[in-house]
Amino acid sequence: MKEETDKRKAAGTAADPREKYMRAALKQAEKALALGEVPIGCVIVSGDRIVGRGYNRRNTSKTTLAHAELIAIDKASRKLGDWRLEGCTMYVTLEPCQMCSGSLVQSRIDRVVIGTMNPKAGCAGSILNILEMPEWNHQVEVETGVLQAECQEILQQFFRQLRQRLKKEKALRRAEAAGAADTPAPAAATPAAAEGAAPGTKE
Repeated sequence: MKEETDKRKAAGTAADPREKYMRAALKQAEKALALGEVPIGCVIVSGDRIVGRGYNRRNTSKTTLAHAELIAIDKASRKLGDWRLEGCTMYVTLEPCQMCSGSLVQSRIDRVVIGTMNPKAGCAGSILNILEMPEWNHQVEVETGVLQAECQEILQQFFRQLRQRLKKEKALRRAEAAGAADTPAPAAATPAAAEGAAPGTKE
């Protein structure tokens, strides 16, 4: 059964370049997962070549700007020698937020292919669709649902592990608090013991 699944994946990759590049984005997401970050990854493709890669490093780098999309945009721009990413496509495992969607419009990228949507924070169709707003001077074509199950699974894996870790930490804190409560307090010293015998007192 596993061999048949692997064969279907290989066939899909050969027949559909969107799956090939989304799998590359998933590899980036796995790097984020290994750091304990929300596993989001992306790649930017020009022609048939990956020119930028990125994965979420927000907590690791201690900056709001360390989103996968922004890192990939920066790398692609450096690689191509231009801030304009015309003719390029981004493949990203999770629907971009408002910051990243705005940056994609500003970069003049042609198209964004999304693995899974983000109903709580996505701005490529969930809450807003910043990418295709006709009011802008540039619109980004949006395609969704490529390798959706795989993109959802890595996120679900992260949040399962997070819940388990938080549960263990909570149990540990309770155990430590219970241990502290069971430890007897030291006996209070008497005034004489604390201050010594009064001057002139015969023992």
